[in-house]
Amino acid sequence: MTTTSPRPRAAMLTGRATAAGTARYGARAAAKLAADYLRPLTHDGVLVSSIGLGSYLGECDEADDIRYADTAHHALATGINLLDTAINYRCQRSERSFGKALSRAVRMETAARDEIIVCTKGGYIPLDGTQPATREEYQEYVKREYIDSGILRADEIVAGGHCLSPAFLADQISRSRANLGIETIDLYYLHNPEQQLDAVDEPELQSRLRSAFELLEQRCAAGEIGGYGCATWNGLRTAPGERGHLSLAMLVQTAREVGGTDHHFQAVQLPVNLALNEAVRTPTQRIDDRELTVLEAASELGVAVVASATLLQAKLASKLPQQMREALPGLTTDAQRAIAFVRGLPVIASALVGMRSAGHVRENLGAARASNSALSA
Repeated sequence: MTTTSPRPRAAMLTGRATAAGTARYGARAAAKLAADYLRPLTHDGVLVSSIGLGSYLGECDEADDIRYADTAHHALATGINLLDTAINYRCQRSERSFGKALSRAVRMETAARDEIIVCTKGGYIPLDGTQPATREEYQEYVKREYIDSGILRADEIVAGGHCLSPAFLADQISRSRANLGIETIDLYYLHNPEQQLDAVDEPELQSRLRSAFELLEQRCAAGEIGGYGCATWNGLRTAPGERGHLSLAMLVQTAREVGGTDHHFQAVQLPVNLALNEAVRTPTQRIDDRELTVLEAASELGVAVVASATLLQAKLASKLPQQMREALPGLTTDAQRAIAFVRGLPVIASALVGMRSAGHVRENLGAARASNSALSA
């Protein structure tokens, strides 16, 4: 398996997103985008663009590396200050592509480091540069890179490639920081923690989450991450009692037990779109004896919500019903309408959209020219 190397540690950017920096970024965007385009992400006043750049799709090759790096730089220049990735996306290449874009943006004064929110995720064992040709090659890679090196034990791996052990997460944070070329990751998500329920029961998952949160609080104190959360696919959309359910109240309570009232659990990420609308319509969460939707529970618990799969991997970028076009007459494409629906929802801080061209950035930012009040009118 060939590898692509992260940038040398000496080139890492210092600092992190701040309230002052993101307000400065917002002031530049205000002339061309809706007044409510930037929104609070954290309790310390950091503002995030309500459209964020995702990086899940694509090939593990240099061509898509260049596309992502160029697109991310263009996004930072035109009004998107949220970059979202994961160490396992495209065999670590998405992180490395964003790292190149960040370095370029700061060097060219496109955006300052304190204006940009960089988010990544850990939990899945990442490949390095290319995909293995066989299952045996993958297993040998995991054994050599992670087990023989003492980073994790074989019995800590779930579903063939998922792990939440503190030692593994510490290693992944270090690798992500090197890939991205930054001293501090603004928001670090545990990636699909509900995957653990394939092998353990809920009490054991809670125990593992507690240990993971302890490690994440330590990394916050060390300045390696600014805050943390959970990025889920099914967990928060699944009803209580069903396999794979995650309780947001449990996650917040665990963070409070570990970090006190000043804990750093800040956000959750889950699919929210025209097709997958459980976060809006289905009461999958319980607080005390009340049943709430994810958005309602997050609002009550003070947790930011970032929407993933806004376009459902381009499935919602065309052929929307005529009633959607009539409901959003100021927009020109179905992709804009699908994005506007998500960013128009209360509580949503940002709607993530995967983009690999400047043209897509320009088109999708068209969804941010109407305010929430206009969308709901």
